[in-house]
Amino acid sequence: MPAGDFIVFNDINEATVFSIKAALHGPCVIAAAAFPKGSSHMRLSSMPVDEFCALTASDAPAPGGGSVSALCGSLAAALAEMVGNLTLGRRGCDDAQESIREALAELEEIRTILLKAIDEDSESFIGFMTALKMPKNTEEEKALRKTAMSQALKTASLVPLKVAGQSVRIFKFSRLMLERGNKNAATDAMVSALAARTAAIGALLNVRINLRSIHDPEFVRTTLEEVLRLETLTNEQEKEITEIGYQLLNQ
Repeated sequence: MPAGDFIVFNDINEATVFSIKAALHGPCVIAAAAFPKGSSHMRLSSMPVDEFCALTASDAPAPGGGSVSALCGSLAAALAEMVGNLTLGRRGCDDAQESIREALAELEEIRTILLKAIDEDSESFIGFMTALKMPKNTEEEKALRKTAMSQALKTASLVPLKVAGQSVRIFKFSRLMLERGNKNAATDAMVSALAARTAAIGALLNVRINLRSIHDPEFVRTTLEEVLRLETLTNEQEKEITEIGYQLLNQ
């Protein structure tokens, strides 16, 4: 494992520490991430809704805005899927059946990715906190800590960037469901687009705040370019879909 890299363990004991040190054959820092009580062995994405909300509301460091953004994105995809499933086999929607089926397959993929990102985002944040707590008594320890913090911040930026990218993919399906799907579920397609916007913009805000502390000009430059591109797409797509939706509602 390269110097400065780190691994976050949900559970750690003396035997684990001994095995790690023996495998690395050199100086290393062992740190265990502190998960909130009752959640160390449960993925956030598997939590009942009331428990997830209660944990978010607590003083626990995670889940935060990044995980909530990923959740919003997965719900946006799910809502578009719902409209699609309400359209399949429906009279008057015969010409949309094939495109709806294709959309459902892609939406399921997006939803799965975003559900996983709920946990990935919180894990990346905890990874940064773990790096932050690394010892800094010697020059070697300071260097290891600085490298670990930088890498952790990059990871903590790339996860929400992925969430934003996947959320932007949802817009074309929200629009498809709105224009060609079951008209009785038109508002669900609109909510899908609204939730996708919240997911994308929320995730990109997390990327922006992390970039302020990353001392890698090229990484910051290229990442910020992607942030700006996704922000523009998000605002344009959500506005167009909302306008189409209100036109349908006012007919």
